[in-house]
Amino acid sequence: MNLGRKLRHLQRYRDIAKAFARNGFGFLIKELGLPDLTGSRIGLKERQDARSRTLGERIRIFLEELGPTFIKIGQIASTRPDLLPAHIIEELVKLQDQVPPFPFEQVREVIENEFGEPFDTLFADFQETPMAAASIGQVHLARLHTGEVVAVKIQRPNIPAIVATDLEILDDLARLAEHRLAWAAKYQLRDMVYELSQSLRAELDYTNEGRNAQRMAKSFERDPHVRFPSIYWDYTSRNVLTMDFIEGVKTTEVQRLDELGYDRKRIAEQIARVVFRQIFIDGFFHADPHPGNIIVLPEGVIGLIDFGMVGRLTPMMKYHFGSLVIALRRNSTDGVLKAIDGIGIIPEDVDMDSLRGDIDELREKYYDVPLSRISLGESVSDLLSVAYEHRIRVPSDLTLLGKTLLTLEGVVTALDPTFSVVNIAEPFGRKLFAERFSPRNVADSVWNQMGEYAELLSEMPSRLREMFGMMKKGKLRMDVSVSELDTFMKKMDRISNRLSFSIVLLSFSIIMVGLIIGSSLGRQSTLLWNFPVIEIGFSVAALMFLWMFYSIFKSGRF
Repeated sequence: MNLGRKLRHLQRYRDIAKAFARNGFGFLIKELGLPDLTGSRIGLKERQDARSRTLGERIRIFLEELGPTFIKIGQIASTRPDLLPAHIIEELVKLQDQVPPFPFEQVREVIENEFGEPFDTLFADFQETPMAAASIGQVHLARLHTGEVVAVKIQRPNIPAIVATDLEILDDLARLAEHRLAWAAKYQLRDMVYELSQSLRAELDYTNEGRNAQRMAKSFERDPHVRFPSIYWDYTSRNVLTMDFIEGVKTTEVQRLDELGYDRKRIAEQIARVVFRQIFIDGFFHADPHPGNIIVLPEGVIGLIDFGMVGRLTPMMKYHFGSLVIALRRNSTDGVLKAIDGIGIIPEDVDMDSLRGDIDELREKYYDVPLSRISLGESVSDLLSVAYEHRIRVPSDLTLLGKTLLTLEGVVTALDPTFSVVNIAEPFGRKLFAERFSPRNVADSVWNQMGEYAELLSEMPSRLREMFGMMKKGKLRMDVSVSELDTFMKKMDRISNRLSFSIVLLSFSIIMVGLIIGSSLGRQSTLLWNFPVIEIGFSVAALMFLWMFYSIFKSGRF
């Protein structure tokens, strides 16, 4: 552990040690080799209270006692079922960060320091009592001199310094835990803490939230049924965010929606369409669509707010996610395994028989179940639970997708219990799969593979020389067991067949391009051009292509 850090933050270490002890984790202080920093013994009643609670409850209370940084880390961790077991996730989602607001004098000071102008010059009117207050910041209603009514989000004074201190301590504790505790090293605790810390640091910069809102608004700028708040960049900084104030009815106010004559089924459908368009089309989605962040505006327009947590899906992630859904529907364990391998990082020491067994069990759960009865959020969460059991690390954005789908399903079914999310998702899924197998995407994929094969061929002579050199010196060691030999040879067959296929296809492409260019540039008539060379060449190439295609696929080793 960094001794300088420890001395600099000694009081905070004491607070953490006391919270450990009060919640039944005092043994960790000894196991980590830390001195007794509690300063006093924990009472019998406190120890009994801790023992009466579940592990998840003790972790939640521990985090709440330690304040903003630990609460936010816990809230972010509640979206990661690939990192933590389900019974702990259930408690982390209950974390509360409702705290008393900080004084208006500090609000004024933060704003004036950020923009370097007198407060009254910036705002024509500013409500001193906040609309909402949380551990990181609070929101006030205000009016600009140009007349716009805005919501102003102000970060608590000194919160970045508090978070930085806590994250330094967490990093030290995680490093020490990996050194002393086998389970911490096994689950790569420090990497886990680093990933959660990065998410928290991003939330502390309000300009990120502003850019997220602007990007989503641009995607829906031609859709009159969706509204996003405009960002006022002249009044926005790292610690202050100023945006349109959107007022409407929350989706949880079902009775009021009915009184105002809204069609709840239509509203549920519109919300689902917005989220699925973000996921499947844009690959950039609102990752926290809970009822407080979705507002119903006049004429059934859907308003979205709070863009601190967003998810991103790359084309490759969407590809593998689509493959996973297809494999589950086709009852293919091998397909699911392949998709998981593409999505995450499977440890080298994973028990493949056990992993295959868990996937078989997951596959059976969804076998022959009508689409209308499948919960997309639950299916993704089930997959992430399998990933956790086998220490498979998956991208954080994919875990956010699972949380988003679960939250979305809760919102829309509260509006209309008969609503099927899958019925809305299916057209987007079909479009995604159609794009995946479109001629353009297939051609791009083939072209990219041709480039990879060409690079492999160019490197092959030097690699072979290197291998033969090692053989001559007796340094080449091959460790292939008999049980693995057949699999190894099949893979080699596939590689050679693909190389052959690519080389032949490339060769004929070059020949045909040469003939076409020659026929268009040649000014003198020759005997060769009296024959339909291009047509004959194309026919020969097509026949050879089909013959090789048939031969390779007949062998089953493409």
